[in-house]
Amino acid sequence: MRFPSLPLVALLLAVPALPLQALPAKGAKPAAEPAKAASTAAPDAVDMDDIRNFSRVYEMVRQAYVEKVDNKTLMKAAISGMLTGLDPHSEYLDKDGLAELSEDTTGQYGGLGIEVLQVDGTLRIIAPIDDTPASRAGIKPGDTIVKVDGTPVDSENIDEMFKKLRGDPGSKIVLSVLHEKSDKPVDMSLVRERISVTSVKVRELEPGYAYVRLSQFQDDTASDLEKKLGELVKKNGPQRGAILDLRSNPGGLLTAAVGVSDAFLDSGTIVTTRGRLQDANLSFAAHPGDLLNGSPMVVLVDNGTASAAEIVSGALKDNHRALIIGRRTFGKGVVQTVLPLDAEHAVKITTARYYTPSGTSIQAEGIKPDIALADLAVNKADSAATLIGSEADLRNHLANEDGNSKDRKDLDNDGSAENAKLATQDYALSQALNVLKGLALNHGVPAQAARQ
Repeated sequence: MRFPSLPLVALLLAVPALPLQALPAKGAKPAAEPAKAASTAAPDAVDMDDIRNFSRVYEMVRQAYVEKVDNKTLMKAAISGMLTGLDPHSEYLDKDGLAELSEDTTGQYGGLGIEVLQVDGTLRIIAPIDDTPASRAGIKPGDTIVKVDGTPVDSENIDEMFKKLRGDPGSKIVLSVLHEKSDKPVDMSLVRERISVTSVKVRELEPGYAYVRLSQFQDDTASDLEKKLGELVKKNGPQRGAILDLRSNPGGLLTAAVGVSDAFLDSGTIVTTRGRLQDANLSFAAHPGDLLNGSPMVVLVDNGTASAAEIVSGALKDNHRALIIGRRTFGKGVVQTVLPLDAEHAVKITTARYYTPSGTSIQAEGIKPDIALADLAVNKADSAATLIGSEADLRNHLANEDGNSKDRKDLDNDGSAENAKLATQDYALSQALNVLKGLALNHGVPAQAARQ
């Protein structure tokens, strides 16, 4: 499902490192309720004293600052300060910023593959993107970058340090990273790459159980999901159930989030947005057609599940389409709008909040999972060899009355070995699969899947 785009104005749902374009889409309607944030404010005239103070500070900096600063630089800093002082997501976009916006929505750029949020003078990792230098180096959601190429990150140079994370493919960079719940930074040497993110990966975990991994929401994510999941079903038959993995997904295009949600829903509200401007009040509804034909779903989330990924989680949870398993999500529930100033400059400002189908705002709270899972890893326990493990190991045991003769290998093949392997590789995923199997037992088995 594809959505039309507008050339000049775009609503955004993202952390600063990955602006997410949200355009009025097919199925989008004005929100039924008036915006909660809307109000008829009394005229707020600009105080002349404030204008005089601004002019005085401007002249003081221009004349007395230790190094000469040109007027263009000062005006850019003034605009940037006005916007960044509002919230962590509003910002001034110059030519480079607009280029990054375009790169992010297509999933192609030169860098490390991390989504970063500027928090109180620090660079906080929202999530690493799959199969990128950052993820391969072991960077995790919640980590903090304290140094870039040996230079400490502080409130004075944070914009410069932020921009250094991107660069030409093949160029090197050293990050000092403080892992969550650690007190000692670790130096990581990374090489920037041309990040070309394939946002959708689909495979079977076991016959009849699909695994769908979305690493972010790009302009082609919804259509790519429909294509790849459709190919899986065509090849292997209807699925008993599916796991949608949104862990460490920093978000992306709102229209992609709406499309992904719609792919698994037959009806119901997906998301609404509400702001002060009438154009910010939108409601997105699902259309008939479920790629899984109602088979059970489990959605895996963690503290790196943010923005558009939270929209999908909230839509599937509130419409009782899927169980949410994992950790509480990031909690970014606001929408930004990009307003062009000219061909090379724009401002991105927060213009609305978004609400899940139940009317809940997840801003700064996130989505609470239906089944909570701690961030754990498991190891296979050492155990001595067992000489007698079942009745079949005893001498002179009675044969099975059905007359079927099975060797030891067949008797041991109960799936526990595969379960142990998956659990040691990915504990949360193994638990999600167990829950999904339980849901599938109650739901029934598709005819073709039962023959596999």
